[in-house]
Amino acid sequence: MPQPHTPTEFQPLHGIRVASLALNLPGPAALLRCRTMGAHCTKLEPLAPANASSADPMQAYSPAAYAQLHDGITVLQANLKTESGQQLLHATLAQTDVLMTSFRPTALCKLGLEWEHLHQRHPQLNLVRIYGSSAPEASDHAGHDLTYQAQAGLTDDGHMPASLFADMAGSLMASEAVLQTLMLRMQSGHGHCLDVGLAQAAQWLALPRQWKMTTPDGDVGGAHAGYNMYACADGTVALAALEPHFAQRICQAAGIDSGDYSVAAMRSPAVHAALQHFFANKSCVQLASMADQNDIPLHLIANKYKQLHP
Repeated sequence: MPQPHTPTEFQPLHGIRVASLALNLPGPAALLRCRTMGAHCTKLEPLAPANASSADPMQAYSPAAYAQLHDGITVLQANLKTESGQQLLHATLAQTDVLMTSFRPTALCKLGLEWEHLHQRHPQLNLVRIYGSSAPEASDHAGHDLTYQAQAGLTDDGHMPASLFADMAGSLMASEAVLQTLMLRMQSGHGHCLDVGLAQAAQWLALPRQWKMTTPDGDVGGAHAGYNMYACADGTVALAALEPHFAQRICQAAGIDSGDYSVAAMRSPAVHAALQHFFANKSCVQLASMADQNDIPLHLIANKYKQLHP
């Protein structure tokens, strides 16, 4: 699995200390992004149960993900409902620039982590709160990645999503919020609080669908013959020849030389059918060579069963 990449010479958060109380995926993913930008990162987890090394649910349902997300992260454990846990928390916060949480507002209040209380005790501390929704009327509602994607219209085909898009987009927004709070503190001289909603993250990702770009009648949803998925002799082709110069190259390679490669022309059922026929008779190896020679944006997904059982 590829690691998040930040050039070693580019460390905008060098010297910054980020602490997190956030469990599951969005918070740890955001914390890892902060570490790759040079921050010293600490995560404070609840005490682990007797049969586990961590109380974070991620460790139970995906140990590999937990291990990657916490690489280089200092992990502490404490019961924040006890006096000793609160002492450890506030001793950590006294040396922290930004705190990330993923509790609902009612849980934050029970732990004494309301922004007004924190700001009074640690005036230089920034707070990034990851909520299911940043809308005040919905911030206490229960939810998860799947429900936020469904709400945003990303699951209207009835199938499970290919990835945890709301969580991962939320982690990007949370790491962005870390940078925003630091810039605000530079301007004002005191800490700031920003909220990130996973529902809003999913809605941001869903905008192309709301614009009808990725619906079946949209040009990046399959209506444009140059931007589509096609079966080939031993796999599947992901073709992204959207611009006219790319459309011209794939059409000429396929023997379709109409002279018109505009968006309107590429919506033609005849062009769809011709490309479908062209790809169906070519192997992944042949198509990879053709794409390289003609500079065509194309990715091949080989059929492993056919490779093993020709």
